[in-house]
Amino acid sequence: MSTYYFLPTRNVFGEGAVQEAGDLVKSLGAKKCLIVTDRYLGQIGMADRVQGILEKAGIEACIFAGAEPNPTDKNVEAGARFYQENECNSIISLGGGSSHDCAKGIGLVAANGGRIADFEGVDKSSKPMIPLMAINTTAGTASEITRFCIITDTSRKVKMAIVDWRVTPQIAINDPELMKGMPPSLTASTGMDALTHAIEAYVSTDANPLTDAAAIMAIKMIAHYLPKAVANGNYMKARDKMAYAQYLAGIAFNNASLGYVHAMAHQLGGFYNLPHGVCNAILLPFVIQYNSKVCMERYAQIARYLGLPGYTDKQLTDSLVASIKELNKKLDIKQTYAENGVTKEHLEQKIDFIAEQAVGDPCTASNPRPIDVENMKKVITCAFTGEDGPRWHIPNR
Repeated sequence: MSTYYFLPTRNVFGEGAVQEAGDLVKSLGAKKCLIVTDRYLGQIGMADRVQGILEKAGIEACIFAGAEPNPTDKNVEAGARFYQENECNSIISLGGGSSHDCAKGIGLVAANGGRIADFEGVDKSSKPMIPLMAINTTAGTASEITRFCIITDTSRKVKMAIVDWRVTPQIAINDPELMKGMPPSLTASTGMDALTHAIEAYVSTDANPLTDAAAIMAIKMIAHYLPKAVANGNYMKARDKMAYAQYLAGIAFNNASLGYVHAMAHQLGGFYNLPHGVCNAILLPFVIQYNSKVCMERYAQIARYLGLPGYTDKQLTDSLVASIKELNKKLDIKQTYAENGVTKEHLEQKIDFIAEQAVGDPCTASNPRPIDVENMKKVITCAFTGEDGPRWHIPNR
């Protein structure tokens, strides 16, 4: 069976790398760029700064600051109209995962026509993507290098997982100087997203030696540098290392895919409009407990790489679960969905729908242990209450 490896053609790292954006996008044949960003980066002048860099290189640009957190189908529709009305021929995404995903969605619709919902699933596009360069400002989603695009369907209140090799940006820029302004809460959330990417990729049924190497290095770097980046956002070594770590995690999951943490986080985040990284951070310990019945040795190996205590696979996996919960506390991430404002009554009303959507998410395909709707509901309930599921306690070994 063949193994595919997906990655952008060119990747640029380092402080000041954004200054090369004009010449880089010009190499893609850009004449007029649509800069897709969020309202905050538009307000603080970062989008204007990039626009100025492009203009110095002779590239005309206009700014669409309509990418919301958890970008929606309506954001994509508005951006696609803006792209056509301004007669653009290329796109630059500026920001974190929301901006990158919104830009990917706009590019898909601009190139193929139709609605963004038409592309839900795997490799649904049929035409070449609009030239796309991603300038990253957060250390977490790795959307600047991946074939994943997550867009909220406002009518169903679910996140659509679009997995398509054509949406991979041709060029990605990771400049840690652009990440200095991230507040501690966003640094923590995006960092836990990156950690989840790496762990889920490492236990994926599609993992291979290339993805394993990227995942383990990412896990080690995140464990060491994420608390430092949250504690001091101006500590450039931590910012630089986190930029590399989230990129490595992106390499891992872009090729090995993900699992139940993301399958559930997509639905819960879309339904309750919670930060994606927070959803992952809450769910990760419980999914590890559920999966450990079939891949405990992989989790134990992660614990060994991190130097966690324990001799048996069970002890090491216990240590890994405990260390993730402790890291959440250190990063000031609330531990349960109840603490994040989800009420018991509302969850009970919607849990059947949420679980059914999660089971159908493309990320479930590479999870190491099968699941059905009833067990998915039990995992979600555990993440709501913070209590371990009685049917998937780690067995003795």
